[in-house]
Amino acid sequence: MTICARCGLPSELCVCESIAKETLKINISVEKKKFGKQYTIINGIDEKDIDIVQLAKDLKAKLACGGTIRNNQIELQGNHKQKVKEILLEKGFAPESIVIQ
Repeated sequence: MTICARCGLPSELCVCESIAKETLKINISVEKKKFGKQYTIINGIDEKDIDIVQLAKDLKAKLACGGTIRNNQIELQGNHKQKVKEILLEKGFAPESIVIQ
């Protein structure tokens, strides 16, 4: 049995990620980039506490769009502000921690 280094609980009972989801301040915004294309930018996710790569994969799959992780933020092709917020709420993020700009 492995023990989590941060919380000291067995890895099956580790609560680090759920605590991190409640304490983050996530900003969702839309930027126009090359050729007037819109990108949804999600920043404020702590890479140490949450698997940002898996989160980006899940968002891209559910929204059927392309995207990438750049400078500790997720960039999704298209304007998906409301849908991203709904998906993050489903994943256990606190509603008051998500800000749409």
